[in-house]
Amino acid sequence: MRKILTIVVAALLLTSCSQSSAIELGQSAPDFSLTDTDGQKVNLSDFKGKAVILNFFASWCPPCRAEIPDFVELQEAYGDKGFTFVGVSLVGARETKDFAAKMGINYPVLIDDNKVSALYGPVRSIPTTFVIDKDMKVVKIYIGARSKETFESDIKEMAK
Repeated sequence: MRKILTIVVAALLLTSCSQSSAIELGQSAPDFSLTDTDGQKVNLSDFKGKAVILNFFASWCPPCRAEIPDFVELQEAYGDKGFTFVGVSLVGARETKDFAAKMGINYPVLIDDNKVSALYGPVRSIPTTFVIDKDMKVVKIYIGARSKETFESDIKEMAK
């Protein structure tokens, strides 16, 4: 009995700790400042008034690589309609810059400082994507890759 009680208490403590650091739906997206691939500082708040799809990725991640061409197409189609993708790379600046150029990424790509990915999750699986409305509220969270249609639907919903 004592062993079971110990396991239950430990599970409750672990659950409460992990939930307290996670971003929840409806919560304001935490602002941050990161460096982009050109060395310029970019804040999430720079995009206030726009809908944002914030995507944590790495160049070595096959599902991440598979999503990016769709993101490029959607950015091209909807980027002038009050929307933008923002990528947060979990690898170094040089590798990210080369990767972004190779993939033809047409939206801001920022370099994680390990604090932002911790603030947003912590991000333990990639890709992890946060859909943020024009008021900077988190409206959807995706862990793992999603289809182009899923993101296009989200963009259209936020444009209403």
